[in-house]
Amino acid sequence: MENCVQKNYDIYLVGVGGQGILTIAELLTEAAFLQGISVNYYPTEGMAQRGGFVKAQVRLGRQSPGPNLPEKGANLVIAMEISESLKAVRFIKPGGDFLLWSYTWAPTAVMLGKASYPAFDLVKEQITRTKANLYLLSPEDLPFYKNEPAPDNIFVLGAAVQRTSLRTIFALAMVEKAVQTRWPKSAARNLFALQAGAETEVEIISDNLFVHQ
Repeated sequence: MENCVQKNYDIYLVGVGGQGILTIAELLTEAAFLQGISVNYYPTEGMAQRGGFVKAQVRLGRQSPGPNLPEKGANLVIAMEISESLKAVRFIKPGGDFLLWSYTWAPTAVMLGKASYPAFDLVKEQITRTKANLYLLSPEDLPFYKNEPAPDNIFVLGAAVQRTSLRTIFALAMVEKAVQTRWPKSAARNLFALQAGAETEVEIISDNLFVHQ
């Protein structure tokens, strides 16, 4: 298939161990191969413990390996945890898209009373101050598949592919193929989550105005 990327497109992902951040990045990488898009994937080095900080970079459209993503270089940030999203703020481009899964994982210092967890309104302010478009996705919107919560990382991936500027890069069908390749025996559950995310409504804060999409 002919490469449909007409310009470079960079994605920065953050979250905590156990959320499947690297799985999102790997599925995007596989979808890029399937769609004929050149891709560089930079995962977090080493093994991330459950609850520890995890990040990844997916850089699309380059014909040769490039350096790590620079500050203010990401077209899209996908953040899977509220407090960890602050570590990605410096990487989003003005006018870029910042998709935030508003999930809370309190670090040990917070649980021990040695630190405070950032207020959600403060986090939103920090993100919108960069002139990015903030896409809010709530864990309350996560659907159930056969009486169990659908995989939240795949749900978020579906929303990213269909609701943000990433839709100008990827066809949802290519991401579906990547999911089927990765989980041939449990594709139905993950395809359900992907489609549900693609169809979910998100709140967008753009220029400090709320809109729905």
